[in-house]
Amino acid sequence: MSAAAAPATASATTPGPVNAMSIDVEDWFQVQNYAGLIGRERWDSLPRRVEDRTREVLALFAASGIRATFFTLGWVAERHPALIRDIVAAGHELASHGYGHERVFEIGAARFREDVRVARDLLEQAGGVAVTGYRAPTFSVNPGATPWAHVVLAEAGYRYSSSIFPGPRAGGPVPLTPWRPHPDGVVELPMTALRLGPACLPVSGGGPFRATPHTLFAAALRRVNAAGRRGIFYFHPWEIDPDQPRMPGLSASRRLRHFLGLQRMAPRLARLLGEFAWGRVETVFAAELAAPTAPGRDAAGRDAPGGEALGREALGREALGAGAAGPNAPRPATPAPGPGALDPCAPAHDARGCNAPRAA
Repeated sequence: MSAAAAPATASATTPGPVNAMSIDVEDWFQVQNYAGLIGRERWDSLPRRVEDRTREVLALFAASGIRATFFTLGWVAERHPALIRDIVAAGHELASHGYGHERVFEIGAARFREDVRVARDLLEQAGGVAVTGYRAPTFSVNPGATPWAHVVLAEAGYRYSSSIFPGPRAGGPVPLTPWRPHPDGVVELPMTALRLGPACLPVSGGGPFRATPHTLFAAALRRVNAAGRRGIFYFHPWEIDPDQPRMPGLSASRRLRHFLGLQRMAPRLARLLGEFAWGRVETVFAAELAAPTAPGRDAAGRDAPGGEALGREALGREALGAGAAGPNAPRPATPAPGPGALDPCAPAHDARGCNAPRAA
């Protein structure tokens, strides 16, 4: 199988570095917010809205001239193969979101191996292209709880994962740039985050995007780009569906988290697509995938210098907003985590990392 060729950028006229645009293709009732409220045995009895909403996403991308990556559930591919074919025909990257939207740290290595194998087989059968990218449901991969995940993915034929979210979900300090958590595993392309003062802020889309004023989110992404990093944005088809069913029994906090900003999501996405250049994940990070990062090495395969000093230097520029040299300025290598390595989302004076407890 061969992947469909596609341009890397959203538009030849959009200035700045190219960021990666991605969509986690799942239906409204498969969201973690509904876990414990809607059992899996009910999924096939509920109204499916994922195909219509995903086609709206395809139309939005076509209008903007954008190619993106669709991390798709095997469950969806099994029931909507025509949608999968149309995603590929439009020039987008087809990637895996697992089969049944189960959190990786809950199902263990053996079930994870079967989950990613089945999902990849279903997606490749429907799309007719090789599937080499993976994103864990709810970003449920982290080096501490799932140290086997990246090796399992490599053994299953994947090339990369985009499953780690710096911050509390990561379970400990992690780099903000591509790295390889295990020498025999796939490369990890972490979601985008930014350190501002005492906060480690997600700059990746989803709920935080809906909850953040647009100008502030765009400013944060520009700051990421000015520091020489490319962002990864994600959202779900159900996030542009304000008319989706409201299920009784959802707590007030979960209801707010799920429905906040849905009415404004589609126009905000259209605006964001015009403000930045966007491409497929595999294209934006082609250099890293061609020469994947190994522990103690940078993305070019060179021996990385001392992690602590380098991490502080790189973060000092970002934290002080000193990325004015622009996205094309030379950057020092970012090391993979190891003894003494810093979380680049930690402040320049703090080696504890973004997830460390803060003093009162």
